[in-house]
Amino acid sequence: MLEARPTESKTPGRPAQKRQPAVLVTGAGGEMGHGLIRALAESSEQLSIVGLDLRPATDEIADCCSETLAGDVRDQSLLDGLARRYHFTQVYHLAALLSTSAEQAPIQAFEVNLGGTMNLLRLAIETRDQTGVTPQVLFPSTIAVYGVPTLEAKLAAGSVAEHECLEPRTMYGCNKLSAEQLGRYFTLHHRQLQPGEPGSVDFRAIRFPGIISADTIPTGGTTDYGPQMLHAAAQDKPYQCFVRPDSRLPFMTMPEAIEAMLSLAAAERSTLTRTAYNVRSFAPTAAELAETIGARFPALEVGFEPHPGRQMIVDGWPADVDDRAAAKDWGWSARHTLETALDEYLIPGLRRHYGRT
Repeated sequence: MLEARPTESKTPGRPAQKRQPAVLVTGAGGEMGHGLIRALAESSEQLSIVGLDLRPATDEIADCCSETLAGDVRDQSLLDGLARRYHFTQVYHLAALLSTSAEQAPIQAFEVNLGGTMNLLRLAIETRDQTGVTPQVLFPSTIAVYGVPTLEAKLAAGSVAEHECLEPRTMYGCNKLSAEQLGRYFTLHHRQLQPGEPGSVDFRAIRFPGIISADTIPTGGTTDYGPQMLHAAAQDKPYQCFVRPDSRLPFMTMPEAIEAMLSLAAAERSTLTRTAYNVRSFAPTAAELAETIGARFPALEVGFEPHPGRQMIVDGWPADVDDRAAAKDWGWSARHTLETALDEYLIPGLRRHYGRT
């Protein structure tokens, strides 16, 4: 955590109000938000956590937070109100409209994914101006920032590095890549008078692959076939997969994703050579995923009915990503293979979730 001192917010005609150092988590009610807030609350540091989501917070989230709010990251007056009560040393900006949903509502996706990010960057910049502390902005980006033109090109590309194939084919990918570039600008160039001086914020992004959780079934994402298949297996239900059997994408577990966010946040800025990093754990085809899950849930029946739109998105994303920069700069290391992810985390968690012994 960055060190910060209580500051005072001064409004003409009103007494000065002390503002409390805090961590802001947007998208607090989402799949990643739940795990991140629990991890922050369980850390050894005494953190004041503010959770923001479109929906009212669950009791589980509210119990971990100093304050929770139901609101929209596009609402500048709401963020201004928060800024009068807190100065945020860290902002975990998880709120987003995901890939499939963004294709169906591209204008709304732009407003939420890019406009909301700009609002949070503005909040961080104003915090630095008022306190002298440079806030971290932690940003979950995505492999959707990549784009390969054909299946042949996808096979030829192999594991894609951060600077390669940056021609996204979806609104979600365009939004995330643009947000990364905004964060890079405000970190490396905004108000910089001399080379090497810090910018206005400390922006750090992770380009996540598909994320599989034992606790929640996601909706609205293109990699959802992985977790949906697994949750169907745990409930003895058949599953119709919306991509071809040969479709290959990288994945990781939710605890690994949370650990990656916290590890990147803890890294010294001087060790970081970029503002956006790849991470991954395993990269099976949909058929390999079905076979490996089916070996543990023999009753699983998987059919393949590719959805043209979603298949087109998957075919434009890399089969795998190169995460060596994250390993070198801040010590990232995948914890799981597909097999160990199932045996050590996913299946035990699913059995608890569905009340099965």
